[in-house]
Amino acid sequence: MSELIIKPADQAQWDCVSFGEIMLRFDPGFGRVRNARSFQVWEGGGEYNVARAMRKCWQKRAAVVTALPKNDLGWLVEDFIMQGGVDMRHCIWRDFDGLGKNTRVGLNFTEKGFGVRPALGCADRGYTAASQIKPGEVNWEKLFGEEGVRWFHTGGIFAALAANTAEAVIEAVEAAKKYGTVVSYDLNYRASLWKSQGGKEAAQRVNRAIARHVDVMIGNEEDFTACLGFEVEGTDEHLTKIETESFKKMIQAAVAAFPNFKVAATTLRKATTATFNDWSALLYYQGQLYQSMQRPNLEIYDRVGGGDGFASGLIYGFLEGKGPQAAVEYGAAHGALAMTTPGDTSMARVEEVEAAMKGKGARVIR
Repeated sequence: MSELIIKPADQAQWDCVSFGEIMLRFDPGFGRVRNARSFQVWEGGGEYNVARAMRKCWQKRAAVVTALPKNDLGWLVEDFIMQGGVDMRHCIWRDFDGLGKNTRVGLNFTEKGFGVRPALGCADRGYTAASQIKPGEVNWEKLFGEEGVRWFHTGGIFAALAANTAEAVIEAVEAAKKYGTVVSYDLNYRASLWKSQGGKEAAQRVNRAIARHVDVMIGNEEDFTACLGFEVEGTDEHLTKIETESFKKMIQAAVAAFPNFKVAATTLRKATTATFNDWSALLYYQGQLYQSMQRPNLEIYDRVGGGDGFASGLIYGFLEGKGPQAAVEYGAAHGALAMTTPGDTSMARVEEVEAAMKGKGARVIR
């Protein structure tokens, strides 16, 4: 693994840009989607969540590349994004036909889960504006060549939406590499998305093609197995040395196959119940494995967005030149905090993350 080299801040307009779909999340609280009479509405998306955290938690210059329809739901998503401070100048706005046959906003109905009842997601995202993004629609030369980007983040959820989105991701990461931008990719395997795209075989074919252009690869053990074909052997049910060594072997195999990987990272989670999870993270950099503080029996309020919180914290650690150990600690602590609040996006501030990294307790802050 070679060294991760990041542009200085004064050589780029953006610290972080994300590329992906942004949906409306309908949250029934601690009730069930199938019985709900009211929902709290949030915005969210695996790639966007990272950009929003970069702006709101880490106070970095962040932008998003996506597409939305010109209707009230599209403008609602825009309003949410603007509240998060993420720049939208590279958003594609599509004309709306009045029915949603040509374009629409994706909807994601998600239950938090509680105790023995796991979290549950039900997506309604066919024919969405972002899923129709194809190569040639985004001016990557302007973004990477003229404006300048230090770090570009995208992921497997967006790539799984359609053949054209996977092609658009490859176009984007090739342009990013041309201009010396660090590329991170969160595998984020979702069986429900790949079901209509050819299953695991297609997931591996698409993600392995994208992986050739990635500097920082992120994903849990299932992601690396389902999306890249690398098996984890000998894991047990807890965050132990056995699991750590198994991950290390898997990552070594991945790095041998993709020598362009400069960083590989994963979250480790054992869900005892939906409410209590063991939580930790690992990062592999320049032949060494770095492990975060372990948080056994972490109490979860809303698990959605924990992995995105990890990714943004990891990115922040490297952008600030804090080194790999700090990067994995920032990521794990931020992911843990993101799961203490409702909605997909982080509500934490950097001071809270750093307090959690130091192991400070949950006494009242006055």
